[in-house]
Amino acid sequence: MSVAGIALDASSRSPIVLLRDPSRSRQVPIWIDQAQAHNIMAGLNDTPQPRPLSHDLMAALLEAGGLQLERVIIHAIEDSTFRAVLRLCERGHDSETSRTDELEAAVDDDDNLLEVDARPSDAIALAIRTGSRIWMLEEVVAEASIAVDAEADAEDRDEFRRFLDGISPAALGRHLKSRQPGDPRDAQGDTQDP
Repeated sequence: MSVAGIALDASSRSPIVLLRDPSRSRQVPIWIDQAQAHNIMAGLNDTPQPRPLSHDLMAALLEAGGLQLERVIIHAIEDSTFRAVLRLCERGHDSETSRTDELEAAVDDDDNLLEVDARPSDAIALAIRTGSRIWMLEEVVAEASIAVDAEADAEDRDEFRRFLDGISPAALGRHLKSRQPGDPRDAQGDTQDP
């Protein structure tokens, strides 16, 4: 999985981290709080902080302890809550193995691996900072994902840009002022000037 970005829930105004599957056809939304969204965004943007954030500190502690985050595994949804583990190994342990070796390692109880329970948001923020992979079990993806239509999204974005390019700020202001609250055109998405 990869982090597609942070969005806001339209009804609750809560942040959501969006994870996208490798085929880029499904996305899994995970609701988080503002602080978690800030930590994830700081990692995505590689924003320098005056003092280390919690996840920067976690990454530094792993390094100081001779450990590395091999991967994050989001493995279950229980009572509408996602469950994740951090899969840690000794630094220098060859984590770049073939696909077959990875599958065998996931099944075997390897003495060099340690799993630590974590909130998905913390796990994601740490994975971003360490460049580690984010895995999600297929059952979780199947239960929680929404379909993504990248072509439709790109067409909508292009259409909106053409609309903005073709309207002056004054015309847009007049258009918005002419609408009354509860205007039925708002529900239909009508963006044409009256």
